[in-house]
Amino acid sequence: MTGFLLRRLLGIAGTLLVICALTFAVFYLLPSDPAAQFCGKDCSADRIVMVRQQMGLDDPLIVQFGRYVLGIFAGQTLGSGQYAVHCGFPCFGYSFQSGQPVWDLMLDRLPASASLALGAAVLWLLLGLSAGLLSALRRNTWVDRTVMVATIGIAALPVYFTAMLLLYVVVTVLGLMPYPRYIAFGEDPVGWIRNLILPWITLALTFAAIYARMTRNSVIETMAEPYVRTARAKGLRERRVVGRHGLRPALTPVATMLGMDLGGLLAGALITESLFSLPGVGKLFADSLNKADQPVIMGITLLASFFIVTSNLVVDLVYAWIDPRARLT
Repeated sequence: MTGFLLRRLLGIAGTLLVICALTFAVFYLLPSDPAAQFCGKDCSADRIVMVRQQMGLDDPLIVQFGRYVLGIFAGQTLGSGQYAVHCGFPCFGYSFQSGQPVWDLMLDRLPASASLALGAAVLWLLLGLSAGLLSALRRNTWVDRTVMVATIGIAALPVYFTAMLLLYVVVTVLGLMPYPRYIAFGEDPVGWIRNLILPWITLALTFAAIYARMTRNSVIETMAEPYVRTARAKGLRERRVVGRHGLRPALTPVATMLGMDLGGLLAGALITESLFSLPGVGKLFADSLNKADQPVIMGITLLASFFIVTSNLVVDLVYAWIDPRARLT
C-alpha cells in the first residue's frame, strides 16, 4: 500500500508539473503582451517597458517558469522597490482585469461550483444507478428497452437546450420556481436547494443517461461471473446475490468515471454556470476567456487538473472496498 501511494503521488506531481509547463508555455508564447494587458489601454510605451521589468518578462523563459512554480508553493514578490507587491501562498498571479489575486478569485467562486457539482452528482447517481440496475435485472424486456431508448434521447440533448427548456416551462410558463440565483447554504438552506434544483437537473440528466448505460452493462457482465452462479447455487436470496456479489463489483467502472467527472466539475461546469449565471469557477473561466485574462485562465486550468488527478487517486484507493478482486500492488 505504501509503495502504491508513493508511486501515485509522484505520478500526480509529475502530471501537474507537465500541465503547468504546457499552460505556462502557451500563456507566454501567445502574440499578446502580458505587460500591455496588465497596464491597460491608455498605458504609454515607457510605462509598458517598466511593467515588463517589474513582472520579470525580460528574464529567460525557464527562469520565469521556475519563479511561477515556486510562487505557487511559497508565494513570491512581484515588482521591486516602491512597486513591490507580495503575493502570498499559493500565488497564481493577479488578474489583469480586476487586479485581485487569482487564488482569491477562485476561492470566492468555489462554493457555488462545489454546490452545483455535488448536488448534480448525487442526483445523477441516484437516477443513473437505479435506472441501470433496473434495466439489467429486467434485461430484454420492455422495461430494459424503454430505459435504453430514454437514455439515448437524453444523452443527445444539448445542455443549453435542456436549460432553456426548463427555464421556459418551469419558471416562465408554470411559475413553479424562481429564476436561479446562488444563495449560500449557510444563509438559507431551503433557498439554496430551491435555486439550484434546475441547474442540478440540467447538469445531471446527461450524466445520468451515461451512468445508466454503464451500470447496466457492468451489472450484466458481473452477474455472469462464476462466483455469482456459485452464490446462487448456495441458495442465497436473489436480493443478497445482486446487492453483495453483483452490484458492488459492477460499480468499479462507475467509480472510476465518477472520479474523473466530479474532479472536473468541481473546477467549474462552464456551460451550466454560464447559462444560469451562477458565480462559480466555470463562469469565471468563461468571462476570463472572453477578456483574455491569462493569469486567471492559467490558475483555473491548474485547479481543474489538481481536482481531476486527486479524485482519480481517491478512486483508486476505494477500489479494494468496491471490488474484492482488486489488488493494490
